Amino acid sequence: MEVDPNSAVQLIISGRVQGVWFRNWTVDEAKARGLDGWVRNRRDGTVEALLSGPSAMVGEMIAACHQGPPLARVRDVEAQPATALAPGSGFKQRGAE
Repeated sequence: MEVDPNSAVQLIISGRVQGVWFRNWTVDEAKARGLDGWVRNRRDGTVEALLSGPSAMVGEMIAACHQGPPLARVRDVEAQPATALAPGSGFKQRGAE
């Protein structure tokens, strides 16, 4: 997926991704790449993330989310442009949807 450096990308990550430190891992990984955005658990058992920043770093983060932290078992990562969501400044963990 080609990512415009001035846009945000929304991810929906499915599999064994809740209860395995996925959100904390995402915050650490995103901050290390200088990304803005947020991550949260969803009621359906998936994790949602909004990533914004340089296209190379967003691409690296999307690739990293396919693996996740050691206890995660990622089944799928859906990525789409997120024009209606505001990433804010910095990268944060949000409460569940």
